[in-house]
Amino acid sequence: MKIKIYTLLLTVVLSGISTVTHADSKPRVIVTSDGEIDDECSLARFLLYSNEWDVEGIITSSSQYHWQGHKWAGDDWAQPFLEAYGKIHPNLIKHDPDYPTAEYLKARTLLGNVKAEGDMEKATPGSQLIVDVLLDETDNNPVWLQAWGGTNTIARALKTIEEKHPDKMEYVANKMRFYFIWEQDPTYQDYILPHWGKYNIQTIISDQFWAIAYQWKKIIPEELHQYFDAKWMNEHILNNHGPLMSQYKAHVKGSYGLSGDYDFTPGDFRSEGDSPAFLHTINTGLRSLESPDWGGWGGRYKQVRDNTWLDPVTVPNYTYPEGRWYTSSAWGRMSMREGSKTTKAQRTEYFKPMWRWSEALQNDFAARADWTIKAFNEVNHPPQVKVAHAVDLSAVPGETVILNAKGTFDPDGDQLQYRWWQYTEADTYSGEILLQDANQPRSSFTVPKDASKGNSIHVVLEVKDNGQPALTRYQRVVVEVE
Repeated sequence: MKIKIYTLLLTVVLSGISTVTHADSKPRVIVTSDGEIDDECSLARFLLYSNEWDVEGIITSSSQYHWQGHKWAGDDWAQPFLEAYGKIHPNLIKHDPDYPTAEYLKARTLLGNVKAEGDMEKATPGSQLIVDVLLDETDNNPVWLQAWGGTNTIARALKTIEEKHPDKMEYVANKMRFYFIWEQDPTYQDYILPHWGKYNIQTIISDQFWAIAYQWKKIIPEELHQYFDAKWMNEHILNNHGPLMSQYKAHVKGSYGLSGDYDFTPGDFRSEGDSPAFLHTINTGLRSLESPDWGGWGGRYKQVRDNTWLDPVTVPNYTYPEGRWYTSSAWGRMSMREGSKTTKAQRTEYFKPMWRWSEALQNDFAARADWTIKAFNEVNHPPQVKVAHAVDLSAVPGETVILNAKGTFDPDGDQLQYRWWQYTEADTYSGEILLQDANQPRSSFTVPKDASKGNSIHVVLEVKDNGQPALTRYQRVVVEVE
């Protein structure tokens, strides 16, 4: 099922303040989180992108790792981040007036089911908020339910709907989308699938997140480490970037991974294992919301069963396990364990759908950190990428497809660098195309003779400005072979 795409129409600079107009509704998101250190880091980044969505809720939940009384960050762990966000909000709205107020976010930051791993015994303020959002028939746009920890508070909300509003289950299922960072408790398998599986809800369960989690140095290619090391982090995030970034938890002396083969330095990027859940929903032009296997900043996924999408494993003869996709079964995590016979090349390929965006992702983060303390004309903003034709085209074998980036502009007046490239992993056509003038605003290619009817060819227009830091946006064009 294709999801409606939300596009950023226009950015106009007026007197040093941007005015941003969004088409239709923005993606609706509800975060559930167990408050682990990397959740805290993810929340800091999330708040910098809160203008990109309708944030319906930020709910504290539990997981197999954290619950009340066990490695617990506290019921109010998110409040210091929201307080810091409130202090920078007046500056953020100079860059986009769509940033929600701290009061708005605080009103939607509630405690969910946290008494134990998999706790879903009773309704909680957090679970009830999810119920209210899902039952609200004044807004039928999809709601992305993200589990940064366990799925139990989401499960409790769905159980309340099943018990009290069974006639609304199909309606609710049709507007839900799931993105889980592993299955960090058994409630998806034990409750959600048995009771809601018949509705075939689109479900992404990510193991690729490990590329920007605690062991990133073992996964991300060395040439990209420069965007995560202490020097970069200190310059762009940690120092002199206002109250929210001062809350951001990079490595410190004695923190996880400072010894042995991890070889971390104080100030190094620590972990944001939960960020792919919301990176997937940012409108970068990659159109990742249209299908999980198209790929984007939140990774790329394979339909394994029904409407369940897991990480693509390219190892020959691999069989996906039944049941939970999590720390004890997911291929990527298992490949990192001592005694694994996987190769570095296999791991690099497996995590590529996530790490391939590292430079663009981190530079974008750095720019947003700048937005918290500087005026519009003092910092960089991403280019606005457009094409002078439809983003879905059709052509027959032997036909030449003309691609044109006319209309693309930069809100800061920066020079732009263009690159057209074939996203082969997303194609259903198995061959390669030859893009002419791939580094120019206008490009073209001829549909290969061996392309079959129904094959798709994904071409990405990647545009990078020359601001500091350099920012990148995209436009994916999908050509279907007739």
